[in-house]
Amino acid sequence: MIPLILDVDTGIDDAMALLYAAASPEAEIVAVTCVGGNIDARQVERNTRAVLELAGRQDVEVALGSEQPLVRQVETSPETHGPRGLGYAELPPATRPLSVRHAADLFIEEATRRPGEITLVTLGPLTNLAVALLREPALPRLLRGWVLMGGAYRSQGNTAPTTEWNIQCDPDAAGIAIAAWAASAREHGHPLPVALGLDVTERAKLTPAHVVTLARRAGSMPDDSIALGRGEDPMLATRSAASNPIVRFVADALRFYMEFHSRYDGFYGTFIHDPLAVATAIDPSLIRTEALAVDVELAGTLTTGETVTDWRRVWGRPATLDVAVEADAATFLDRFVERVGGLAARQAGVASS
Repeated sequence: MIPLILDVDTGIDDAMALLYAAASPEAEIVAVTCVGGNIDARQVERNTRAVLELAGRQDVEVALGSEQPLVRQVETSPETHGPRGLGYAELPPATRPLSVRHAADLFIEEATRRPGEITLVTLGPLTNLAVALLREPALPRLLRGWVLMGGAYRSQGNTAPTTEWNIQCDPDAAGIAIAAWAASAREHGHPLPVALGLDVTERAKLTPAHVVTLARRAGSMPDDSIALGRGEDPMLATRSAASNPIVRFVADALRFYMEFHSRYDGFYGTFIHDPLAVATAIDPSLIRTEALAVDVELAGTLTTGETVTDWRRVWGRPATLDVAVEADAATFLDRFVERVGGLAARQAGVASS
């Protein structure tokens, strides 16, 4: 088993990442922590607890962390994720209460309790991690590793021309976290953070056909979860009629995401950034990385939040990140469909029994 702490800003693709983690037999979800980003932090924790309950993981502790960036104003993205962060999907309130621990304290306490075992996977802004590092500089060598979804290293941004959302939301925290971890790695010899930026996550393009295959894997009837099975124009699809609750949730959440990409990116489908990061934490062979010096721009007129990457090594500085440069997107997407579809089938069996 691979012990994971997931730090999320749930968000549609964070929700898919939670389902993927819950569906992966290799993953031990130690806890899930919440930060503001895609939606405000209080809605993030409500979404997170509800998604975990949908997946049958009421046992997982969910802790709230920072509700504000370290320095800057809060940014959220309802146009991308919907007014409550889960697109068109609706879930009942979770029954398990929120943890009394702060996310940063949870990182430190769990890493101290199990030194060298836990991998931290950050799927949102890095505020919680920066706070934890300021409280406990030894955190990098107490954790097994850190995998982050964030940055645009050799690609266009998705928030501004050169910036990716998670980094732009709190670039000060990103700068602190990357620098502190890299300095600790140089001194103590532990691995650099593994960074999955838009360069690779935008290769994981999920289509309506994937969702229908997932529905069929779950045994959901009807399986036309976003209208493809009825031959309808997906832009005219109504709310999912799938019989399986997880399939309905996946279809209704992703349909909002797909409509967003249809308007802005010219295709009806969606990038599922965060599940690829979770999948990589479980199976690093899904990506190939290159150790590079990366810094975060904090004072640019047009480029604040850019992950400035020294591809030609003109700085002469030590590497700060292992940046993913290739990803086996096809294998990952097959696993996503199989695992989340399998989870949906198992949960339906639990409910019926």
